[in-house]
Amino acid sequence: MNLYIKNMVCSRCIWAVKNILEEISIDFTYVELGVVRLNFNLTNDQKNKLNKKLKDLGFEILNDYQEKIIEKIKSIIISRIQTTKYNNINLSEEISQRLNKDYSFLSKLFSTTEGITIEQYIILQRIEKVKELLSYNEISLSEISYLLNYSSLSHLSSQFKRVTGLTPSQYKAKGLKLRKPLDKI
Repeated sequence: MNLYIKNMVCSRCIWAVKNILEEISIDFTYVELGVVRLNFNLTNDQKNKLNKKLKDLGFEILNDYQEKIIEKIKSIIISRIQTTKYNNINLSEEISQRLNKDYSFLSKLFSTTEGITIEQYIILQRIEKVKELLSYNEISLSEISYLLNYSSLSHLSSQFKRVTGLTPSQYKAKGLKLRKPLDKI
């Protein structure tokens, strides 16, 4: 049985969900972004306990089919951008392949449910990753541009300014206080 969990955005989220499952003695096969694979069906009591513990940490069990698809799309995007594992496959193709659904269907569902397009969501996630990398002050903006697969430094800079209202240098001067949690994007 798979459980789909909303707001899982990083490896710490996976760790937190695993801890909850172990704490309430629910046997699982694996936990990954947005998904918990169980060896059995939960009783109503177990599901209620799990849901309460998850909600205390800002997570939520998804019951609706469309919500599950949206969370899978978000998980794919976040995973790809946060790990900066770009490959030759276009992200829209990857989403379509991994969910085994037509991209136009997924795009329409996402837009209707979230109020923004998948492409806009990808841009917002990439900009948050740029903010994170800028705050570390370990690599140059050119390296960030390359790492996040921007076509050029000017493309990154113009997209950053369009989304944040600041240039990357202005943002860097202001510091961390302008970053957003990934689950709030």
